[in-house]
Amino acid sequence: MASRCATSSYSNDQGGACVEAARLDDGQAMAIRDTKDRTLPAFTFTPDAWNTFLTTVKEH
Repeated sequence: MASRCATSSYSNDQGGACVEAARLDDGQAMAIRDTKDRTLPAFTFTPDAWNTFLTTVKEH
């Protein structure tokens, strides 16, 4: 992942089920990973897929 991750404000040391997000070095794609196990691979999204994801989350 890129070096600048944004951690969810819900992340904590008490088992919060949260994620970190980072814009990848190409400046376009996004990567998401689980804050509970940062050794697992990140999910990556193209700009179009990321926008679709955000729109869907906002609608629900």
